[in-house]
Amino acid sequence: MKDSKPDQTGAGTMAQVDGALCNGETCQHQRNKDRMTKIAHHFGSIMEVLGLDLDDPSLKDTPARVAKMFVNEAFVGLDETQFPEVSFFDNTYNFDEMVVVNDISFYSYCEHHFVPFFGKVNVAYFPNKRVIGLSKINRIVDFIGRKPQVQEKLTREITETLSALLGTKHVAVFVEANHLCVASRGIKDHNSHTKTGSYLGKFKNESTKKEFISTFQ
Repeated sequence: MKDSKPDQTGAGTMAQVDGALCNGETCQHQRNKDRMTKIAHHFGSIMEVLGLDLDDPSLKDTPARVAKMFVNEAFVGLDETQFPEVSFFDNTYNFDEMVVVNDISFYSYCEHHFVPFFGKVNVAYFPNKRVIGLSKINRIVDFIGRKPQVQEKLTREITETLSALLGTKHVAVFVEANHLCVASRGIKDHNSHTKTGSYLGKFKNESTKKEFISTFQ
């Protein structure tokens, strides 16, 4: 992962989208428009197979609404060009203790059934030569969450991304989530929570790990 969101200007770089030349944001806009058209078409077909009437005023725009939601919101994390801009500060005060951010909200989608799972993320790291603007951690978690995946993959990706961005081996991430694929189907258990943790560097030490976990349990 790069230090900040990849350049989207595309200055001097031309590409083709469905045979048409474009560059930068124009190209991205056209790609998204094409994706939404295809998704709307296929989602409309699914609705028809299910016996829904697409002439119903309440349903006729649903395929387009779902397509727009998938591309611009729910699954925007699939598009690396939309990775949030990240601001850093030199660690001029040589702070070398644990930095913790608790209770970061996230929403994601299970890649097995394409229904949401959501909950809280807790993050900690030991700074090296730089620290990150605290709100940027929330934005990174939000972005990584917005794609189909399993919770284990989400947990690991947040950990590895923060480690790379911060230039430190010492990162911990703990995720607790409710899964609608468990609550709304199958066993239909509304009370269970899934917890996953990923620990790098100093956080593999049990006492350091316990110190981190004690901040949210």
